[in-house]
Amino acid sequence: MSQTNTSLLDEVVQWSQETCRQELKSVLPKLNSLQQKSVSWEEHIRILKIITDMFLPHIRLSELEEQCFAIFLPKAVVVFDSMIEEILDQVGGLSSQNVELRGSIRSILQAMVQVINAVSACVQRVRSFEQIPDLDAIRSLPTCVLKVLRKTFLHCKESEVVYCNRLSLVADLLQGLFKEAYALQKSLLELLDQISLDSGASEEDISGIVTIIHSLLDICSIISDLDIALHANTWKFLIKQSLRHRLLVEERLHHGDISSSLCENLLSFFRSSVELAKQIVQAGLKDATQSTEYKLFQKTAKTSRFFANTLVHYIKEFKYFLTESHSSIHHLYLQILSKFPPSLSAQTLPTALSEELRAAALIPMDALLLQLMPLRPFAEIVLQPDLQLSPEHELPQCLLLVNVVGQLVTQTEDVLRLWHTGSQFSEDTPRLPLYKALFMSFRRCYTERVVPVLLPGVMMKGQAQVQVSVHHHVCVNMCASVASLPPVYFPVLERCLVDAVLQADLQTALLATDVWCFTARYGTAELCLHHVLLVAQLVKTCTVNCYQFFYLGLLLKRMVFLITPNHQMELLIRFPPSEEDNLPVWRHILLKALSQEVRQCVETEIIGIAQRLTLNWQTKGHKLGHVAKLNVVLFSLLAVVRGQSSHEEQCVLSVMRIVTQLWSRMNPDQVLTHPVLQSTVQLLLSLSAVLVKNIDPHVISQALLCVEVLVSKNCPDHLLLAVLEFLASLGKVFVPHQSQSQILPKLSSLFGVLLAEGPWLLHQHALETFSHYAEVTNHEEVISQSLSKEETKTEVVNYLSKTVNAQEEPESRLHRLKLERAVVQQHNKKLENDKEEFVCIKEAEESRSDSEPCPKRARQEPSAEEYSRYVQTAENSLKALQALIESQTDPCPKPPWLEGKLQELQTLIVHIRTLGQTEKQEPVGGHRCLHIFPLVRGCPAAAPGVAHVLSPGVWHHPPLNRIGSAADTDALGFLGAIEHKMTVLRLVKCIWSVISGCSVIMAELLMALGQNTCISCGGLNTAITPCTNVSRLDL
Repeated sequence: MSQTNTSLLDEVVQWSQETCRQELKSVLPKLNSLQQKSVSWEEHIRILKIITDMFLPHIRLSELEEQCFAIFLPKAVVVFDSMIEEILDQVGGLSSQNVELRGSIRSILQAMVQVINAVSACVQRVRSFEQIPDLDAIRSLPTCVLKVLRKTFLHCKESEVVYCNRLSLVADLLQGLFKEAYALQKSLLELLDQISLDSGASEEDISGIVTIIHSLLDICSIISDLDIALHANTWKFLIKQSLRHRLLVEERLHHGDISSSLCENLLSFFRSSVELAKQIVQAGLKDATQSTEYKLFQKTAKTSRFFANTLVHYIKEFKYFLTESHSSIHHLYLQILSKFPPSLSAQTLPTALSEELRAAALIPMDALLLQLMPLRPFAEIVLQPDLQLSPEHELPQCLLLVNVVGQLVTQTEDVLRLWHTGSQFSEDTPRLPLYKALFMSFRRCYTERVVPVLLPGVMMKGQAQVQVSVHHHVCVNMCASVASLPPVYFPVLERCLVDAVLQADLQTALLATDVWCFTARYGTAELCLHHVLLVAQLVKTCTVNCYQFFYLGLLLKRMVFLITPNHQMELLIRFPPSEEDNLPVWRHILLKALSQEVRQCVETEIIGIAQRLTLNWQTKGHKLGHVAKLNVVLFSLLAVVRGQSSHEEQCVLSVMRIVTQLWSRMNPDQVLTHPVLQSTVQLLLSLSAVLVKNIDPHVISQALLCVEVLVSKNCPDHLLLAVLEFLASLGKVFVPHQSQSQILPKLSSLFGVLLAEGPWLLHQHALETFSHYAEVTNHEEVISQSLSKEETKTEVVNYLSKTVNAQEEPESRLHRLKLERAVVQQHNKKLENDKEEFVCIKEAEESRSDSEPCPKRARQEPSAEEYSRYVQTAENSLKALQALIESQTDPCPKPPWLEGKLQELQTLIVHIRTLGQTEKQEPVGGHRCLHIFPLVRGCPAAAPGVAHVLSPGVWHHPPLNRIGSAADTDALGFLGAIEHKMTVLRLVKCIWSVISGCSVIMAELLMALGQNTCISCGGLNTAITPCTNVSRLDL
């Protein structure tokens, strides 16, 4: 600065206020020019202080902007920035030993305070006018002040990083700097609060107020960690200005930034409140309300409530400008709900602390939801089909949807349509119907359902409020929603119910069943009948081995209770049990739910068709291929006997005849080989358990003999459960003395095996079964013999005395359940991805017409498993024949053709062994076939019905059988048509239909195979001896 300029400043400093007023017009331009040309911040501050202290008080309001603010304030901001940069450049060498540098930095901080004081003088000068200024008259002031404030607050916030462990050297000056900035902001906000724009405001004024709001938003993000009161007051002013000038600025504000910042601040203070509450609990303070921690907790919780209410108010006013903010709002909602019970991630807090947190954040969420529900973008976020959430947010999402369901009652038709219908057009953003989204969300809350978490139930008059499960909570709210649902949305509801029943998760299907039953019961009787007929048709068209068949059956079982007797008769007419295709429907229906007339008709028709199918199965040679149909009727028979309160004699006799006949055909080896027979045995065990008092002892002995072998050979778990049911029922009967030696030892043996091993679920069922048996049986020796092992006895005693084993720690149990969640989800997904699980259209699973030839398959080389399967099948048939002959008590003459037929069979076996060595093949009838040599050494008359092979490929007898699509293929020549679905299994069947045998000749046949084998069970013996494992089922 030149000598002349210095002398001017020295002279002006000596002036009085009157002189300054008189020389204002001539000196102020010179001072402004000097300030613009100043190089050092020391010169600048000196000039700035002269202007603000000596000349500013004499300038009129209308002249402030042009003569002062617009000239020296921007320069002041630049100088202020340079001072901060100078500190950042020098601070690296700051230390207590470096006195010079320390003094330099402290001088800069003091100069910054002087700049803030000068700027504050400008604000105070404007506030000193009685006239409220227009924003245009002080346009530069707010902008420059806010820039200085931002730089100051940011430097204070970053001071720990900037000064590190040297902060104590300048802490007093930083504290003073913050206080001056605090006071400056307070003055500015008070000034701006007086300014109001009307509808005729200029474009510059509108842009100015928008800039001020956005600058304050930027400052809010800085001061959130500095001072709670300053932060809250700044936000309060920001929202107030936004609302005051809403019509002018609503299209210019950064609504997304404002709402996101509000969400972040609310979440930040809420989390701080939760952490403080945890600290109070962990500290175990006796007088917590008087502690410093509690006071800080209250202050933080109060700030959380302020931000929550502010967010609700802002959304209410600007809801249609928040298109891009709904994702963060949705996330905020889930975050807050996840910190409160019943969420598994919520902290257990004392009631007082919990209630304060609830009032601060949770209660405002209900008001927030009311504001958001009419908005399509929010609905699209909440209802999106592929919504990906963390596990701790699954339950909050479910509760959010439940709250939406509850709030829809008071909403307009447009809002109902938005939430209930889902997306309607391809160009729409995909969104699910509300009910479907709720079912899907409930399904994902696996861990919470299993724990289980509890929620407050509905308040009932005269009753205390109880805690209920998630299932109960969701079900009650959904049913209440259905009760008020307009009829136009019932088709959507029905589709959602069908989808939920047919998905893989069992508890979700049960929830849908509950809601569906309420819907049917709440509606008219005709609507209920319509739903029953619909579900019955779905059951009928569903394959019996899929999970949907089971879920639909549960639904049908419950819904039949809701229809009137007349409608029950209509159900009987539409699905008569006398038709085999309808039996899957009636197996699910509890006959107790039917009127007396309908029940008698159903029982009569089911027993009639059961007798007819059983007789048909017997007359056709007990074919394995027909057992599946037999199982269908057995399921229906089980429904009949379970549905009778007092078993009618004629019904019992009819069912018992069928059960007795089938038990006599069961062979354990075959049962273990064929799953269809496992189902048969399972049904027979269940039927026998119900009718145990009417079963003859020899039938019980047969059943136990079969069961004993099955258990010893590791039969499937579902079969073991049926075994346990049967064993439990045997405690009700007294075994006659002559049969005790056959039955009681088997009982003891089975109980001993089932109690000693197996998965925990089966073991628990075994304990329950044994306990039930021991309570009612008269054969106490079975109890003592079953507990021959000390370990088994100890477990039973602990179970009966209700001794609790070592319990799992809550944390480890929760961790285990969370791991199970992924396994269960993967299993359900696998079930739903199986394309053969559910077939809705019956025609889709029909085979080709009989007139259409089956397409040929490429010939494949036989595998070792095929050889094993065919040999095992033939061996089992031979065992069955031996057992049949040995079971005859009176000797009978052998048929005259027996010797010849068995000789032919022996020759065939020898020839098969030869083929295994030569593998000679020749074409027959245009196909590759096996060359069959003569089976009988002589003329065809030696074996009636058996052809003599005259030459390869030439057969001299009438055709006896048609196999597959290869018509006119003879009973022995069908090996030449093996490409047309023929197997060795049918070879044995064909031969077996024309021969019987005796043990001697079969022994010769087995000798030809090179070993002595027990004909019935396949065990190796030194001699052919009878076997108790009687096989009576023809294949």
